[in-house]
Amino acid sequence: MDLSIIIPAHNEEENVAALHQELSKVLGSIGSDYEIIFVDDGSTDSTFSELQTLHAQDPRVKVIRLKKNFGQSAAMSAGFERAQAEVVVTMDADLQNDPADIPLLLAELGSGCDVVCGWRHRREDPLSKRALSKFANWLRRRWTGESVHDSGCSLRAYKNGCLRDLELYGEMHRYIPALLSWKGYRVGEVAVQHRRRNKGKTKYNYQRLPKGFLDLLLVTFWRRYSLRPVHVFGGLGLLFAVSGVGLGLYLVVARLVFGVGLADRPLLLLAILLAIMGIQFIVFGVLADIMIRVYYGQSDRRNYTIETVIE
Repeated sequence: MDLSIIIPAHNEEENVAALHQELSKVLGSIGSDYEIIFVDDGSTDSTFSELQTLHAQDPRVKVIRLKKNFGQSAAMSAGFERAQAEVVVTMDADLQNDPADIPLLLAELGSGCDVVCGWRHRREDPLSKRALSKFANWLRRRWTGESVHDSGCSLRAYKNGCLRDLELYGEMHRYIPALLSWKGYRVGEVAVQHRRRNKGKTKYNYQRLPKGFLDLLLVTFWRRYSLRPVHVFGGLGLLFAVSGVGLGLYLVVARLVFGVGLADRPLLLLAILLAIMGIQFIVFGVLADIMIRVYYGQSDRRNYTIETVIE
């Protein structure tokens, strides 16, 4: 098989049939042997019924249904595991990504890239959403060091080999280009169309901002310090140790030379307490992320549960 199209869908009953129709025309013109994998991410409307109908009409449509809404990262991961083609394309189910741009991605992929990202250079979204996205992309580029303009665009093309051992959870699907760049893969980018949503409701809200920000912190840490964590933790330890020793010497000198009483000056205890709490919180956060990676990456466990697979 030449091409696998992976489409996470959550409550997109009005869009999946139209998207399939557009995809069939574009992929038919390419002349490749393809499969379309819809991942129903716990939809509560008739999305799954619509997908069953599409499968009955077109055997190249495969449907994966998750038991509940696990999020786009989990849905993409479920699709990645079942993609059979050498090239994998991801896109949204809301019709805002234009299937006609897929040949552009494939052409750029054939020029030597391992992954090609779509760049919605003219977005059809509200001003507030564009402003937040622009700030988030600027922050991501500064912290991760990769130069992709639009990490929120789901329209991407991958060589299947890039997706092996790729661990996705939370909002990590946004940072796939950064993760792959960190592993040494070549990341390209092409400008693509972006269309206004006409049917259905957007799944993006302000509650996703803090989750995405925390995931960005983890991606930045793993990119910079995963091979040398002692540099960051050792540096912090030295900083706290020197500060503590300096403060302790100051209090000792104040007591022995100037006769200043320490019984009513909890400055030393407060400094030690704050230092220990800060180190504990940082270490606990990093250890928790490492444990999650080991839990999901070194066993058969997954961060989602599949209810039905139709092939």
